[in-house]
Amino acid sequence: MKPKEEYCDGPDTKAERMPSDTESPVGDPDPAPGETEVYSTFSRRTRALIVLIASVASVFSSLSANIYLPATDTIADQFHVSDTLINLTLSTYMIFQGLAPTFFGGLADNAGRRPAYILCFIAYIAANIGLALQRNYAALLVLRCLQSAGGSSTIALANAIVADVVTTAERGKYIGYVSAGFIIGPSVGPIIGGLLTQFLGWPFIFWLLAILASAFFIVLVLFLPETARKVVGNGSRSPPIWNLSGLQLCSRRQRAEAHSSAGIHLRFPNPLKALTIIFHKDVFLILLGNGVAIAGYFAVTGTITSQFSRIYGFNEVQIGLCYLPLGVGNLIAAYTQGKITDWNYRRHASSQGIDISSNRRPDLDKFAIERPRAEVVLPQAIGEALSMIAYGWVLHYETNLAGPLVLLLLIGYTSAAVMNTLSALMVDIYPESPAMATAAMNLTRCWLGAGAAAAILPMIDAIGNGWAFTVIGFMCFVCVPAMVVVWLWGYDWRRQRH
Repeated sequence: MKPKEEYCDGPDTKAERMPSDTESPVGDPDPAPGETEVYSTFSRRTRALIVLIASVASVFSSLSANIYLPATDTIADQFHVSDTLINLTLSTYMIFQGLAPTFFGGLADNAGRRPAYILCFIAYIAANIGLALQRNYAALLVLRCLQSAGGSSTIALANAIVADVVTTAERGKYIGYVSAGFIIGPSVGPIIGGLLTQFLGWPFIFWLLAILASAFFIVLVLFLPETARKVVGNGSRSPPIWNLSGLQLCSRRQRAEAHSSAGIHLRFPNPLKALTIIFHKDVFLILLGNGVAIAGYFAVTGTITSQFSRIYGFNEVQIGLCYLPLGVGNLIAAYTQGKITDWNYRRHASSQGIDISSNRRPDLDKFAIERPRAEVVLPQAIGEALSMIAYGWVLHYETNLAGPLVLLLLIGYTSAAVMNTLSALMVDIYPESPAMATAAMNLTRCWLGAGAAAAILPMIDAIGNGWAFTVIGFMCFVCVPAMVVVWLWGYDWRRQRH
């Protein structure tokens, strides 16, 4: 029997989900690769809403990390601690940014996206209220870790949601859209943080985050439907009551159906699962390439405040504006690189007769998805490494401000392009556990980033900006041979593993 094409133009006669949700098609709600059932019964409009909510949720992780940067010197003076100890709050934030998604990713893959989101935001809001009220270094350090644990998992959850509702043919574009939320932080965070620190005081940074997160939490609880394929299949299966949105709970018919739906057996997440996939050969190289690219990015963001203050004599607001080129580069990558990634996938898939429908699941066991993804990453990785080296030397010679700002734009673009493309690849090769796959990526890139952020200032003190960022640039070049090896043997290794 042919599945119905018009799923969302009128009310669902079987279940009231969201106003734009869909009827269940005939057949298995989560078909195996190669079958003809639709990949997702959510309409395009509903998918756009879901991705928008996930994208906005991702803002809080990077915003929390970057809005704090212009205030570090002020907080160090008020707490009478060194810049090294304040930098430790940045490093520990990134460590927990890597650790927390290994727990919440497993929870999201088994219990659903909504319960994981709710727990994340409860922890995040509580941490921000505590940060606004505390006045000693120990409390600052601990609460920044809790803030990171709550906010950082939203990135893994956003990528998992894209994997739930979008096929490989459009995944690069949608990964770019959700990453746009994550990368707004480097663009606007330092500007907001600089203004608040200078005119209202640094505690207002955390009050603002608490207010924004609380307002968004209401929207998330009311409107975000459950998308986890283990819970709702392709969207046609009714979720348990704890996975229902606020709108769904308001419907008596949906509530009644939820009681009769199949139960989901909740299991305590195993954070070690993310560690186990790291040691697969292809995954290790993907994570290594992504990790060194993002570590270089963190090395840059961790030094803008101190170096631009010393070289150009800028105040907090001016320093905040210097982060803007990074964010602009990130946003350009989000809206262009995904289209390039999808175009290259379609080019390879068409040449091999692979179905590139936007609502059918392709059989990636018969297609080397690693090759079109790696081809897009290679030029971006080379561009980031060269930009990093040039950035260090323009700071060394203290050139006109235009020099480092242009290079910050290029670093922002290339680093985001590498991250977005490799994020799509990780979701492609782990379609059944996308949150866990993204958690493994977060773990490696955040820990490498924490190491880079902790090491860069001592390196600059020892050998200067030029040579310090030359070392970072050569570290970024490691992504190139890693991607070449993935292009050559990644598909064979994946088939052996399966």
